Parts: sequence; C-alpha cells; structure tokens
Amino acid sequence: MNLFKKNIYKQILKKIKKADTIIIARHVGPDPDALGSSLGLKQLIIDNFPHKKVYVIGSPAAKFRFIGELDKLPENLENALLIVTDTPDHKRVDGIDPRRIKNSIKIDHHPYVETMCDLEWIDDKSTSASQMILELALKLNLKITKETGEKIYIGLIADTNRFMFSYTNAKTFALVSKLLQKTDIDITKIYNELYLRPYKEIKFQGYMSQNYQITENKVGYLIIKDETLKEFNVDAATPGNMINSFNHINEMLVWVTATEDKDLGSYRVSIRSRGPIINEVAAIHGGGGHMYASGTRLKTEEEIVSLIKDLNEVSKEYIEKVSI
Repeated sequence: MNLFKKNIYKQILKKIKKADTIIIARHVGPDPDALGSSLGLKQLIIDNFPHKKVYVIGSPAAKFRFIGELDKLPENLENALLIVTDTPDHKRVDGIDPRRIKNSIKIDHHPYVETMCDLEWIDDKSTSASQMILELALKLNLKITKETGEKIYIGLIADTNRFMFSYTNAKTFALVSKLLQKTDIDITKIYNELYLRPYKEIKFQGYMSQNYQITENKVGYLIIKDETLKEFNVDAATPGNMINSFNHINEMLVWVTATEDKDLGSYRVSIRSRGPIINEVAAIHGGGGHMYASGTRLKTEEEIVSLIKDLNEVSKEYIEKVSI
C-alpha cells in the first residue's frame, strides 16, 4: 500500500472535521450503491459529528426510497465541503457541478475518468462505493450505527449482486464480517426490501425474457419503447434495475437493454457481460463504467444499433480468444 493510500482516510477525516456544512452528491439515475454510499456516509458523519449540517442531494428514485430521504441543496455553499460518491466524472454528478466547489472529495470505485475534486480516493478494485465508505469508517474507528450499517450493506450487496460478481474477494467478506460484528442489522429484512417486487414487474421481466434478440456472437439486446413501459405500467428505470436477472443465460455473454426515456428524450442503456470487456465500448458511445457492468445514454435507435455492433465485435474476439 502506497503512502497516499495509507493517509487518504486521515485526509478525508481532516476535511470532514473542518467543515460545518457538508453536501454529499452521487450520479444521476441513482442505483442502490449510489444511494447507500451517500446516505450511509451522511448517517456516519451525523452519528460521529452531530453538530455538522449534512445534506444528500440529487433527484429521488421512487423504487429505492426505503434507503433514505434526500435533501434540498442549501443556499450558502461558500464554505461547504462537497463529497461525491460513486461517480467518476463531473457531467454525471446529480444536482451540482463539483467544479463550483473549491473544497471537495471524490470517493469512487469506477476506473479513473477525470479529476474533478481537490481530494480524490479512487479504488477500482473495490466492489462498490459503499464498501469504500465501510472501509473508511473501520480504518478511522468511527462509530457505525445500525442505520448506517443498513444503508452501506444495501449498496454493497446490490453492486456485488449478493456477492456473486467476480470482483467480490476476501477483503469484501472481511469488511462485511466486521460490519455484522459491530451492528445488529437484519439482513433478511434488507434483502426483502431490496428484492421484493410487484407482480407487474415480474410480468415485465417475462416480456424481456421473451423478446431479447441474440446475435451470432452471443450479444443479447432489447430496445424497449415508451408504449411498452406504459403497457406494463413500469417506469424507464425498471429494465436497468432488472438487468442482473439475465446473468445466467447460456446463449448470452453480453446483454443490453435500451429503454426509451420520454422525459429526457433519450434511451437509458444498461450493459452487462460475463467475459468480454465492455466499458471501453461504452466509453466510445459516451458512457462508461466497469469492465463487466457499464451504461450510457443514446439519442436514437441508430446509435443503439451501432453500440450493439461494436459489442458484437468485442464478444466475437473474446469467443475466439477463449475458444468458446
């Protein structure tokens, strides 16, 4: 471990201690890790420094409201500390431009994209931003309450798909073990809140299963129009939230959902892989993410077709390399 990594926890703590007002932001279209890491960090700070004013900002996600309530951006930002979690670049930060704030921290597990804060802790070997918040709390010997632990655990299990993804390792389990020792969180309750779904979503998942198209190189893809969402009474975020449900289909190495978002005039594109590296393709098409879990937003179906062609080529190269 290099000297920077050894000191990063203390550097973050020093900034938190000095600030009276702390704003926490995360990426647009929040998933459980974005919300778990930001809301968990807020609770961690409040529990250990009760006199500080802490705000978690950004647009809400109705499906994940049980993780915690969000705040409005305070008016006076002059001396505030901004902490951005789970977001690699400024254009994806929800509710604020981090370049406006001179005192800022980034805590992120995505591969490096750009420097946007004056202190940055990036660990692309970590399973999640929530795992990084847990690591920070344990390294600094901060008090972790049940409420903090629940939020962190939600983000961590969501981004690892209940510890099934390949980047889950011994460190992940060691940190979670310490969390469970220190708190009495009810993991059964957490799993129920996170994975219990209305019947309409189960029916919609059936529609997705029946309508995936699969290329000759094992790329599954599905373009979902707004009228289909209305037919099943689900929102534009639903297909992306379901994408990990298709992880074990033998005929698909890479799978894509492109969902029309009428409100924003674009398509939400979620991409997953069981082998081919996809984040470089996502970056070419204006997005990014992890090697096996990425996404982007595209304007037209022609752009989606172009993305699928590029993913098909990457999958073809992977198949030839590993002799599938």
